Amino acid sequence: MEHQKKMAESKAAITYNAASDFFDNDALSFWNQFGKSSVNRLNLKTGMKVLDLACGSGASALPAAESVGEKGYVVAVDLADNLLSLGRNKAIKRGLHNIDFVCKDMTLLDYPDASFDAIICVFGIFFVADMSAFLKKLYSMLKPAGKLMITTWGPDLFAPVYDIWRQEVKKLRPDLYSSFNPWDRITEVHSVKELFHSAGIPGVDVAAENNLHPLRDPEDWWKIVMGSGFRWTIDAMGPKESMHLHDQNIAWLKSHRVTAIKANVIYAMAVKPLI
Repeated sequence: MEHQKKMAESKAAITYNAASDFFDNDALSFWNQFGKSSVNRLNLKTGMKVLDLACGSGASALPAAESVGEKGYVVAVDLADNLLSLGRNKAIKRGLHNIDFVCKDMTLLDYPDASFDAIICVFGIFFVADMSAFLKKLYSMLKPAGKLMITTWGPDLFAPVYDIWRQEVKKLRPDLYSSFNPWDRITEVHSVKELFHSAGIPGVDVAAENNLHPLRDPEDWWKIVMGSGFRWTIDAMGPKESMHLHDQNIAWLKSHRVTAIKANVIYAMAVKPLI
């Protein structure tokens, strides 16, 4: 089990370090959109201390740092050094000195109980094998009246093109094809509620939001592939196979005149009681 965990951690770090060259491309503006939306739902106050997990290049960590002000503080954690470097550079450009980007496995954090006023994890919880135990640990790190925000993908991620992507990957490289994705475990409101219930966290507020993410042109889809977790598949292929996959995807998008893909999300927030 420990070996498998380390392998998964290594794969995630390699994938997102590689994806950093496209991660902040305009085609992937959903990172910032949903990161900021998650922070807005928390209604953070000046002086709060915030923990942001699977922070990427700061989509939620940076607006959180702006919200809590100079008297507040944000710890932003991710496995990918390259993404953290992007986040640090953006923080410098924004004049933010109240944020610390930390390269670490988020499941190995050892903060004591009642350390944070808010904890955020946007598009990251599903990478944890035991999500229930992890949520329970995060909840213990909250101060009384602290808020835990989990944002995950809803159903039909990147439809309709994602199914075409999967079909072509299966044809080209069945060894790289998987019928299951980590986020599949919690793409419905009831499954998210059940997750919080299994962790012993009461009163969770769960909201589903349906979104269409625009594609300015078909190549935007390939930029999303290159700047996301799909990058692992591309880098595992040779140039010839990846170019064929690209051409097949782009041709399908053009022939079907696709100008937007689904980007449905689910927000879940729990507030820790005062007592």
